Amino acid sequence: MSVRHIELVRLLFAVALLSCATLVRAQAFDHSHAAWNALLARHVKTFANGNASAVDYAALKSEHAALKTYLGTLTAVSESDYGKWSKAQRLAFLINAYNAFTIELILTKYPELESIKDLGSVFSSPWKRKFFTLLGQERHLDEIEHGLIRTPGAFDDPRIHAGVVCASIGCPMLRPEAFTAEKLDAQLDDGMNRFLSDRTRNRFDASSGKLQVSRIFDWYGKDFEKGHKGYDSLKAAFARHAAQLAATPEAQARLRKGDYTLDFLDYDWKLNDSRR
Repeated sequence: MSVRHIELVRLLFAVALLSCATLVRAQAFDHSHAAWNALLARHVKTFANGNASAVDYAALKSEHAALKTYLGTLTAVSESDYGKWSKAQRLAFLINAYNAFTIELILTKYPELESIKDLGSVFSSPWKRKFFTLLGQERHLDEIEHGLIRTPGAFDDPRIHAGVVCASIGCPMLRPEAFTAEKLDAQLDDGMNRFLSDRTRNRFDASSGKLQVSRIFDWYGKDFEKGHKGYDSLKAAFARHAAQLAATPEAQARLRKGDYTLDFLDYDWKLNDSRR
């Protein structure tokens, strides 16, 4: 074999190795989020007919190493690899990352704190505290929710507000399972249904004609005006979920017609701890 042939073989071999390495790296991330799913299944307790949940932070703290291992897999994802994923894979990744890093933040001070707000102060927000790396950058929780998920044109899906959970009783329930690309659409629909079925956070009083809903709809009302999945206004959203918000056909009909006054409930920032 000539020197030229030997060099060509070496070049082809190097290209093959590089291609294999790239393929392995792209396939390495577990899009089933199995490790996170297992932690949630063990430590998230549902109640109120499955429309609310609480977290056993004490038990999770005993498995802190397993949580950190999962967080390490999130941190290891490069921005270039993330960009190759499907839209559903990216959104599932970001929602899971937000929820998992939120729990990590709580565990840094648990059991001393009563609320995630205890991790901030008058001059600093717990949601702007940079304590993890994601997609190659040091980040805080607000960057995931508002910079990566809610940025215009990225996903434009208001149902994410039933998915990202800030460790508070006022939040939508943390699901006892991970979000995955294959189930994402159904999970987000289910999350909205369960959140709006929870009478402690969203309810219609037919006698007064008052629809009382979570402050989330006040803070993020504009997210429900983008037309995604038929959500083109808050009124359209409440009409869509009339069956969850009201018990009788007559009351549901009023919601669908927009025959109510709207009131936003106070937000309960106490920790969603199953042991309290």
